[in-house]
Amino acid sequence: MNTPGIKIKETILKAKQGNQIAFSALLDTFWNDVYGFQLKRTENENDAEDITIQTFSKAFDKIDTYDEAYGFKTWLIAISKNIHVDLIRKRKRNVLGADGNDEAIKSVLDDAPSAEDQLIIKQNLAALLQHIRKLKPHYQEVINLRYFNEMSYAAIAQELNEPMNNVKVKLLRAKKLLAEMIKSKD
Repeated sequence: MNTPGIKIKETILKAKQGNQIAFSALLDTFWNDVYGFQLKRTENENDAEDITIQTFSKAFDKIDTYDEAYGFKTWLIAISKNIHVDLIRKRKRNVLGADGNDEAIKSVLDDAPSAEDQLIIKQNLAALLQHIRKLKPHYQEVINLRYFNEMSYAAIAQELNEPMNNVKVKLLRAKKLLAEMIKSKD
């Protein structure tokens, strides 16, 4: 018998080994929990989404440090709380004129086409462009830079002045949303 807790532990183990499908499954499983938590805290959809993206970015980068004595959702929520606190501090510093620098985050997700990539590739370009236009602007931007401008993750990160993991998580989320739109039309 495969209980959800055992399945999550297996998925985390695969993610620790660098499996992109495992990262994607964890994102799918816990996105709404982290986003909902941050939406209540920030009362701002954009901030909640940005913090959630940064949470998964940091979690995927630091997945080897995850202690299985704690729930994975609890770990993600703790990361998101810290990011939110950091965001508030950074905004206060910026108001005071100080400037904070983000440190570079190393790559965790590989470039192998996922199921979402394959579904997106199969779509008629005109229909795909209609779907892309329905995404939030920051998701449209990463999709356009990656697939239409054929930029690398590193180049996109530099273009957007964001850590590479944020770009990867945004792209992963954008592809999931696009795939859901495409599937709902079929």
